[in-house]
Formats: sequence, C-alpha cells, structure tokens
Amino acid sequence: MIAYGEEVAHKLNDIENKDEVLRKLRAELAAAAGQYLTAARALSRQRADAARRLEKLVEQEVNELAMKARFRVEVEGSDEEQNWSGSGFDRVRYLIATNPGEPLRPVEQIASGGEMSRVMLALKATIEVRSRRKKNETQRTLVFDEIDSGIGGSAAEAVGKKLKELATTSQVLCITHLPQIACFADHHYVIEKREVGGRTRTSVRRLEDRERREELARMLSGAKVTETSLKHAEQMLKAGAPR
Repeated sequence: MIAYGEEVAHKLNDIENKDEVLRKLRAELAAAAGQYLTAARALSRQRADAARRLEKLVEQEVNELAMKARFRVEVEGSDEEQNWSGSGFDRVRYLIATNPGEPLRPVEQIASGGEMSRVMLALKATIEVRSRRKKNETQRTLVFDEIDSGIGGSAAEAVGKKLKELATTSQVLCITHLPQIACFADHHYVIEKREVGGRTRTSVRRLEDRERREELARMLSGAKVTETSLKHAEQMLKAGAPR
C-alpha cells in the first residue's frame, strides 16, 4: 500500500505539473533528434563514399565472371523525420546494366538467375578478400549453394576460378553440378543417396584422384562414361590444379 501510494502521488504530481513535464520531455526529444541527425548525416556521407569505392571494385569483379556489365550503388534519402530509422535515413539500391546500351536498373528486377549468382559472388569476393587483407582476421568459412544456377560454359569456368581465388583467404564449401566449377576444388566430395532397409540414406564421401576423374567425366557425359569424357575430365583437372 505504501508503494502504491508513492506511485499514485508521482502520477498526480505529473498531472499537476504537466506543462513543466511536457517542456522537459520536448527539450529531451529535441536534443535526441539533434544527436540522431548528426550521427545519421555522418553515416550517410560514409555510405556515399563507400558506395563509390564498392561499385568500382564489384564492377571489376563481375566483369571477370564472363559479363559485360555496369554496376552502381545508389544511396538516396532525405533527413526528414518520416525517413528516420535505426539504420539512418538512406535508401540503398544495387543497380546493374547487364548488356551494353541498356539502362541501369535494380539488380533484383532484371538480372537472370545466372547473372544474380555472379553478382552475389562478385560482392562476396570484393568484401571478403579486402576485409581479410585489412583486418588480418582468422579464416572464415564461405558456403555457396548452387552458385552455378543458370550458367554454363565459359561463365562457369570463370566462376570456378573466382571461387578458387576466394579459397586462398577463406575456406570455401561449394555445392555444384557443373564440372567446370568442380575441377577447381582442392577436395571433391560426392553426395550419394541409397536405399537401405526400405529407407533412404544419404552419405558424403571424399573422392580420390582416380575417382575424381571418373566423377567429372560422369558430370560431363551423363550415366555412360566414355574414353573421350575421361580425357576431357583429366584436362579439366590439370587446368584447375594449383599453379
């Protein structure tokens, strides 16, 4: 009862002195708003500077992945109160033109599956490699699930080379169905499903050199492995070997 009485007395005091309470709260709000704007404007300037650097690096990386694209990072926004959020007042978009002569548009609207895969790989390569060089961080593990979606041929080979480059600074785990990518791996594992006792079992097995050649040949030619596909697989492994 004593505690309740103190609580009621406090509330009554606020009501009786509401003008003074409101004045104090408005002053605190104005001070907080000023601090927010100072921090948000500084963050916006840093974002704009980082965007210019990032877009040049990513454009270089993405064009090494069998694309002729222009890439831009658009940072827009105003410091009006309706735009305030916990991460500032900016709106950031990634824009790309995947072919010469085309206008820049949001990546998610125009990029195909294969183009999106390569843009994401270029972003990851740019950020990971440079952050490792600057901070000397402990090794990270990067997982790429079906990075080969929608690509093949020379584009797949370019992606394989980029993944191998990433693997010089980080541990890279890549799930792929393309031999042009698999041949660049330091270690090749095959995932198999079998029926045992009426149930499906999944196993993961590391391939030895001979098995790896045969697996790449199977990926190239299908269920029937030919002498031609075996020779092709051997050439791909030599091309993907460390230099």
